[in-house]
Amino acid sequence: MVNQYKGKELLKPIYDLLISTVEQFGSDVVITPKKGSVSIIRKKQFALIKPATKTRIDLGLKLKDIDVQSRLEGSGPFGTMCTHRIQLNSIADVDAEVIKWLSMAYQKSI
Repeated sequence: MVNQYKGKELLKPIYDLLISTVEQFGSDVVITPKKGSVSIIRKKQFALIKPATKTRIDLGLKLKDIDVQSRLEGSGPFGTMCTHRIQLNSIADVDAEVIKWLSMAYQKSI
């Protein structure tokens, strides 16, 4: 995980906020770091955090039956791992709307 943010240190506070947010959803949240991303799992993966560029984190979400809308884009580079993606460029981007989508993905991952 440390290597994911090497040269992308400005993104680490966004990552930390996302992790602290999902940890509040319940004791059943499992955070699984991989080489280039971090999977967030309940019974199934419901979110994926990936430092996409030096200035952007891509938050992938599994939200079946939810239409693409405003910041909630198609999955893009995540393919079938996620149904949607939200691009986060600053800590301010992790707002009530993003937390709502993240919580909804968590609730659907039973």
